[in-house]
Amino acid sequence: MLQFIVLFIGAFLAAAISGAAGFGGALLLLPLLVAYVGAEQAVPLLTVAQLIGNLSRAGFGFSKIQWKPVALFLVGAIPLAILGALSFLQLPKELVTRCIGLAIIVFVVLKVTGVLKLKPGKLLLIIGGGVVGFLSGLVGSAGPIGAVIFLTLGLPPVAYVASEATTALVMHGVKLIIYQQFISLDQQFWFLAILLGIAMILGTWTAKRFIEKITPENFQKYISILLIAIGLYMLIHG
Repeated sequence: MLQFIVLFIGAFLAAAISGAAGFGGALLLLPLLVAYVGAEQAVPLLTVAQLIGNLSRAGFGFSKIQWKPVALFLVGAIPLAILGALSFLQLPKELVTRCIGLAIIVFVVLKVTGVLKLKPGKLLLIIGGGVVGFLSGLVGSAGPIGAVIFLTLGLPPVAYVASEATTALVMHGVKLIIYQQFISLDQQFWFLAILLGIAMILGTWTAKRFIEKITPENFQKYISILLIAIGLYMLIHG
C-alpha cells in the first residue's frame, strides 16, 4: 500500500510541474518508477502515465492549441519516435540522457545571453520534432528540448502547454504501440498505469490554475530556471 501512495504522490507532483511548464514531469517521475518496478518496466509505464497526463493538459487547454506548429512538429516526431522506441533496448540510455542534459543547459544559456537566436519556422519545428521524437522513444522523454523549440513561438502560457502536450500525446501513443511488441505489460502494470494516470490528471488541473494567472514574461523566466535545473539533473544522474 505504501508503494502505491508514494507513486501516486510522485505522479501528482510530476504532473503539477509538467502541467505548469510543459515538461519535466517525466524526468522527475522516472527515477521513482525505476526504484519500484525496474528500468525495463519503468519507461513503458512512464509512457502510459505521460499519455494520460498530456491528454489532460491538451484537454484543459484545447481551445488554445496552435494546430499548425503542432502538425509540423509531428511530421518529424512520429517516424523518429518509432525509430527511437525500436532502439530502446539497444542504446546506452544513461549516456544519452547525460548528453540531453548538457544540450539543454547549453541551449538555455545561449538563448538567455542572446548568442543563440532560434527563429520560429517550419524547418525548426520539423527538425526539432524529429530530435525530440527519437530521444523520447529512446529514453522515455525529451520534453525539455521540445520546450525550447515551442518557446520560440512566443505563445501565451496556456496555448504553449496545450500545444506541446498535443505533440507529446501523439508520440507517447506511437511509442506505447512499439513497446508492447517487446515487453510484456501485465495486469499489475495496467493497475499502476491507471493509478498514475489519475494522479497526473489531478496534478495537471492544479497546474492550470497557476499558469492562467502568470504573465508571459514571468512564465519565460520560470521555464528557463526549470530547464537549467532539469538539465543539471540529467547531466549528473543520467
